[in-house]
Amino acid sequence: MDGSNALGEFLRARRALVRPEDVGLPGGGLRRVPGLRREEVAMLSGISSDYYLRLEQGRDRNPSVQVLEAVARVLRLDDDATAHLVGLARERPASGTRPGRRTPQVPAGLRRLIDGWPRNPAYLQNRYTDCLAANALATALTPNYRPGVNLLRAVFLDPAERALRRDWEDLTAEGVAALRSGAGADADDPRLRDLVGELSLRSERFRVLWARHEVRPRRGRVTRLTHPQVGDLDLHSEKLSVEGADGLTLVVFHAEPGSRGAELLDILGSLGAPSAGAAQERVDGP
Repeated sequence: MDGSNALGEFLRARRALVRPEDVGLPGGGLRRVPGLRREEVAMLSGISSDYYLRLEQGRDRNPSVQVLEAVARVLRLDDDATAHLVGLARERPASGTRPGRRTPQVPAGLRRLIDGWPRNPAYLQNRYTDCLAANALATALTPNYRPGVNLLRAVFLDPAERALRRDWEDLTAEGVAALRSGAGADADDPRLRDLVGELSLRSERFRVLWARHEVRPRRGRVTRLTHPQVGDLDLHSEKLSVEGADGLTLVVFHAEPGSRGAELLDILGSLGAPSAGAAQERVDGP
């Protein structure tokens, strides 16, 4: 994972995802690489081919917001991806002067808060999707919701997680896009580099998704599970950033009041959390 030209990597990846016919150009013909050519992006953006080439090569590090927004429109970027593109072009400190990231500490009051929610599974994760704290009902949903587990790693590599999640395809795509969104231009963060390197080696799906350079902030969603003890369970999840804690996110699940999901959560809570030891074998095993 090379963060030396994050802007160029992003532009090349997203250019490859746009077909000529998507932007009103004739399709067909022989193309050495998929997607738009550099000169086509430049023409449609109203800039010179040489200037666009300098952008992709990392030789122009201070493009105007207007230029970037014009390129974003050609590449059919949504608001999140456009904001990411603009962020990548901002001046960054040299890697030798960039302050290191510290693992955020979970406030004691927040731990007590989630432990006091008997009907709402909840956990806290950092920007790398390491689980830092979880309540008993969250661990009952999956033993991977517990401190010390990297949740993205578990979702991609633990077969039990794939069996649990009926929406595994959507979840993995959203998880990778959120990881990249949180990284921004800081692609040389050692912790992030190690995680991406490991998952790229061990999961073809992760490798493909990461190469797409899609970005999406963490947002609430409907989580669809097939739990081994209570069956199909659909839960809303809310993702809340913790103020004053760099990259710390509180994830809270809830069911519609009076719904079958709410009933199943109560049953699951009464059954107690499954063994954490077996889950660790699944995550760390071959």
